[in-house]
Amino acid sequence: MIEFKGVTKKYGKKVALDNLNLTIKTGEIFGFLGHNGAGKSTTIKSLVSVLDPTSGQIIVDGQELSANRLAIKQRIGYVPDTPDLFLQLSAAEYWDLIAAAYEMSKEKKEARIQELANLFDMFSHQDEAIGSFSHGMRQKTILIGALLPDPDIWVLDEPMTGLDPQAAFDLKEMMKQHAARGNTVIFSTHVLDTAQQLCDELAILKKGELIYQGNTDDLLAQSPGESLESIYLKMAGRQSAAGDSLNGEAHE
Repeated sequence: MIEFKGVTKKYGKKVALDNLNLTIKTGEIFGFLGHNGAGKSTTIKSLVSVLDPTSGQIIVDGQELSANRLAIKQRIGYVPDTPDLFLQLSAAEYWDLIAAAYEMSKEKKEARIQELANLFDMFSHQDEAIGSFSHGMRQKTILIGALLPDPDIWVLDEPMTGLDPQAAFDLKEMMKQHAARGNTVIFSTHVLDTAQQLCDELAILKKGELIYQGNTDDLLAQSPGESLESIYLKMAGRQSAAGDSLNGEAHE
């Protein structure tokens, strides 16, 4: 179980995350929804120790993150919101770097690369520079790196962005299987159909504040006959002069 207790992140006077309290249960797929700037990436980056919250606690299975950072990071596979990392390395060199960080054996590393790189059609490209890849191929490279050590907690920030339909389908199936084995999958998305299809629970953020956490089916049941998109826009969207919910806010 992962708990956020009063987590706040400020940049000067700007409040990116405001007193976030939520619980993510083990063995579920948990989704974050929200406009750009809502606080999704700030929440995720705080969990994976890219950012330090200004105040509050993050607790993973009873361990406070700030006091047990290395042990918790070893349990997390993280896909950031941009794949434009380590562009001077080849895909194989990047995967070697990840394997070394997680202290993987050579045998396990090679078996996992064989499995994942073949699944995502990247095996024949592993000796090419990441900087020469398309956005989708970079996304696959980072995704393979995150899943390489087979961590029990997957934290995926907009993981479907740039993936071709087959890769997106394969990733969604892997997410379902990972959670079914009693592990945890946390991801953010702007694609509401994906959230409706995958999430056991979801959180909706707006301007750094949590405005909903709960079961996806329960949220849909509150407005029978309406789509998740319609419900979401009523909760998180801004209102036009005509009263229609519209998308769009500042970027994080």
